[in-house]
Amino acid sequence: MMSLIFENLTNAIEKATSIQKSTSIENLTNAIEKATSIEKSTSIEKSTSIEKPTSTPDWLFEGAMGVIEKNLTIFPTSEYSKVAKLVINYLENNQKNPKDFFNDLENKNSKRPIDYVLLGFSLEHGIGTIPSLRKAFLTFQKAVNPNGQFFLGHCYFKGICTSQNRGNAFKLYSEAAKAGNIIAQNNLGRCYQNGWGTPKDMEKAFELYSKATEGGNTIAQCNLGWCYQNGSGTTKNVKKAFELYSKAAETGNTGAQNNLGRCYQNGWGTTKSMEKAFILYLKAAEGGNTMAQCNLGWFYQNGLVITKNEKKAFILYLKAAEGGNTMAQCNLGWFYQNGLVITKNEKKAFILYLKAAEGGNTMAQCNLGWFYQNGLVITKNEKKAFILYLKAAEGGNTMAQCNLGWFYQNAAEGGNINAQNHLGWCYQNGCGTTQNMEKGFRCYLRASDAGNINGQNNLGWCYQYGWGNNLGWFHQYEWGKKKDKKDLKQAIELYPKAAEAGNTIAQTNLELWSAINLEQWQQSLTSNVV
Repeated sequence: MMSLIFENLTNAIEKATSIQKSTSIENLTNAIEKATSIEKSTSIEKSTSIEKPTSTPDWLFEGAMGVIEKNLTIFPTSEYSKVAKLVINYLENNQKNPKDFFNDLENKNSKRPIDYVLLGFSLEHGIGTIPSLRKAFLTFQKAVNPNGQFFLGHCYFKGICTSQNRGNAFKLYSEAAKAGNIIAQNNLGRCYQNGWGTPKDMEKAFELYSKATEGGNTIAQCNLGWCYQNGSGTTKNVKKAFELYSKAAETGNTGAQNNLGRCYQNGWGTTKSMEKAFILYLKAAEGGNTMAQCNLGWFYQNGLVITKNEKKAFILYLKAAEGGNTMAQCNLGWFYQNGLVITKNEKKAFILYLKAAEGGNTMAQCNLGWFYQNGLVITKNEKKAFILYLKAAEGGNTMAQCNLGWFYQNAAEGGNINAQNHLGWCYQNGCGTTQNMEKGFRCYLRASDAGNINGQNNLGWCYQYGWGNNLGWFHQYEWGKKKDKKDLKQAIELYPKAAEAGNTIAQTNLELWSAINLEQWQQSLTSNVV
């Protein structure tokens, strides 16, 4: 560099002296300075235009990407920070400073799709740089490969620096899944399972979980176990579910560890063992699983295989609630409502129930309904309470079903014919009360007499099957007996009546009767068979 400058300086002197021999020494000096400054800037430009080679080899970038790909099949989206820590550990184990890694990655002139994915992930989780979700989102858009499509779908799904759009997420997951991305296959299965961006389809969800599991995705393996456990999209098989949870739990998947704990707690697919359940909940809770933290809190609250410790339970519920677990929020609300190891605070309880209820927790919906029904820290509103009980009851909450039954009973006693019908249904199915077919029959009868078409259909059902009126489906060969004629005749009359009024279930029942020769049944009523 010095020789180049010296050469340029000599040329400048010769040029200047040949043009202006008579010029003063001052002018000559100015000419020299001007010439050398031009040459210096030209030399610097030439030297900086050459790309400085990166000090991070491609194999290290590819290795970091491998760490991400492997661990996204183990850790759910809520635990992606763990994946980022594993990437940092990988870099440090290879004597690479995360900051230098990021700078080398960012300064690469010719970036591959894998580089954009790494750069976006680093920006999202602060690997060697200050986190910037906005920059991460824009960077993922440039990564035109299956991993890039997955991460961009993840941004749309979570609403990371863009409007939440599960329809877009579904499309991006679909494209990546078709290309064989097992992480996207699992997430696409979740979309089908929950109806996110597409209609619910458990068969497709099961198929995608199976495919991703075959590819080595342990999160999908856990989800596949759930399908077998609940008979969703496939035949119920709790033993198969137990096996899948066991395999996934061995990889460190906290969701599988928690689900395996539930299997041991309830004896699903294995011998019941509260001790093993506790150990698994503890392991998963330490790994950050909020559902396991909640379950562990339940063990401490009730003294299950461990000394009862409500303070410890409170701490666990609090931790899980902060992580967004609705069951923990509900349980924490119960502690505040009743002043367990904490000063009683019904206002805090209400806020926690509200948050959990909005998240779909049926127990919280029921508890919130109780607050509205009784005017606890909120203006009394029985209509709001009824809606909450109804929502929770539809979700299978037995306490809400009981409370809902109370509403129906009071409304029925006040002459409400819809309530009469609903109350009959409660008695028929033992919903919120002891099953009592005769009481159900009488409620349907009152609703039917008042012109309620649902009551007419349900009453016809009672007559057909002998619920509450001693007829009985399995007495079909005794229809001709005198004691049965009146009941069967009323059933035949009630279905057409409700069907004509628009009750679709009655229309279906009428079609079924026709399919098995309703005319023959009617003839049996007028025959002389005894």
